[in-house]
Amino acid sequence: MADRVHPRDSPPVSPESQSASPQDSSVVPQALRPPPSEKPVPPPGTYVIKIPKDQVYRVPPAENARRYDQYTHRKHRRSRCCCCCCWLIGILSILIVLLAIAAGIFYLVFRPKAPKYTIEDIAVRGINVTSPSSDVAISPEFNVTVKADNPNDKIGIYYLKDSSAEVFYNDARFCNGALPAFHQPSNNVTVFGMVLKGNGIELRSEDRKSLVESQTKRKIPLTVSIRAPVKIKVGSVKTWKITVKLDCDVTVNELTAQAKIVSKRCDYKVDLW
Repeated sequence: MADRVHPRDSPPVSPESQSASPQDSSVVPQALRPPPSEKPVPPPGTYVIKIPKDQVYRVPPAENARRYDQYTHRKHRRSRCCCCCCWLIGILSILIVLLAIAAGIFYLVFRPKAPKYTIEDIAVRGINVTSPSSDVAISPEFNVTVKADNPNDKIGIYYLKDSSAEVFYNDARFCNGALPAFHQPSNNVTVFGMVLKGNGIELRSEDRKSLVESQTKRKIPLTVSIRAPVKIKVGSVKTWKITVKLDCDVTVNELTAQAKIVSKRCDYKVDLW
């Protein structure tokens, strides 16, 4: 604890000194003079606080110095992280703006339009389901004709290998196959055929019964699903491989080679990656 020192008391004044004249105040006997002090005496009315030397820190102790270093380093790390985040956000913003400008220029120059796909014809062989109680496996074969319309003036489409095409009735897959690989130039309509085959297809009893009823009504709903990897050619530049997904709902009057399409509707989307 620090020692508290009270104001220094003045020495008692004798009656002789009080009666002395101002002219004699300078003459003070040697015995009455206070002994000389080695330390400076504070003026009256002040306080002196004494603190032990072991509590006076010119250098912070080890634990405080460690805390100080941790705090300063943490502050520097935060500032560096904030700077990095600001730079990253700025770069991303610039890239987004540049991409938007490039997309706008591309649209204004090339005016891209979505291609159109339709099912033109379906011929069926190998399906002879006349009784719902029959459990004989079928091996159908579908000849599907597709029309692809590319209405773009400066954009061509390359249809690549590894495509797939399937025909479904409800959830039962009848057959599968692939598209031919070809190049479709700009402003072009291409009609191509696919031969899709199935082998040993066993229908569930409910699917077989539903199929017999549909044939009786002469309205058999089918789904043609096509997945085609393509590359788009813009001018002299080809894009990366993207996937065209085409799903067509087609209703035919019978499952024979002379089948006629009663109704059809196709939807497609594109996977860019």
